[in-house]
Amino acid sequence: MSRVRAVFVVLNDKGLHTRPSTELVKCAAHFNAQIQLSYRGYVVNAKSLLGILMLAAERGAKIGIEAIGDDAERAVHAILALSQNRFNVRY
Repeated sequence: MSRVRAVFVVLNDKGLHTRPSTELVKCAAHFNAQIQLSYRGYVVNAKSLLGILMLAAERGAKIGIEAIGDDAERAVHAILALSQNRFNVRY
């Protein structure tokens, strides 16, 4: 079982609001690993929409990711790629 950590920066103009957060939850749900996000001292489950929304992360926020499990590395890479693609949200 592996543990992988990384950090991504929120690129979306409106931050991690409902639509990008939903995309993040959908992505995380594909993996068996436990995935947590951390921001400003809060740690939430990446598979929880309410948890992510509670972070209230704005544009430019640096969000920590930690995944633990057999597919942890793939999970972190997928979330990093999603964040680079602005969580598939276009305005």
